[in-house]
Amino acid sequence: MQMLPLILCVVLQASPEMKATPVHVLIQTEKGDIEVELNASKAPITVANFLTYVDGKFYDGGRFHRTVKPDNQPENKIKIEVIQGGINPDKTKQEFPTIKLERTRDTKLSHKDGTISMARDEPDTATSDFFICIADQPELDFGGKRNPDRQGFAAFGRVVKGMDVVKKIQAAKATGQTLTPAVKIFRIYRFRKTD
Repeated sequence: MQMLPLILCVVLQASPEMKATPVHVLIQTEKGDIEVELNASKAPITVANFLTYVDGKFYDGGRFHRTVKPDNQPENKIKIEVIQGGINPDKTKQEFPTIKLERTRDTKLSHKDGTISMARDEPDTATSDFFICIADQPELDFGGKRNPDRQGFAAFGRVVKGMDVVKKIQAAKATGQTLTPAVKIFRIYRFRKTD
């Protein structure tokens, strides 16, 4: 089962048809729905990893647990605005191996308003947590100063509908950066766009 991200990555890289067609997922939360378009052609490893968790229903019963706003990051000289979500806490022991960081220098995907990206500590340590940008966040790109290693984060898609929901989650009650309570993710699933 741990080989699944690699298998999906190979499939995404090998299929021109899949490369040409963006993948759409719907994030259903207690505050509303967020529709996201994933860019498999530019960030194949990251998209394949995310979809492994989506298709395995790891995010069903998950939560948005973190909100980062200008007023709740006093220790950071470089301010950002994001919300961070993750899988169902009961499934954390089933997470897949970490993935290689697809740097924005290489993918040419920037952390713009509505960008979805993978959370990480060190480079090549991302697993299942992801975040969504509120407003443009260039300091999260390769060379940006938010992370001391300046390697940036792996942007892999963008919100195409539901930024109002993202902003509601960002504005929800929090203690520091921890949403209290966390905002429930009912499910995340992929769907085919018809328009």
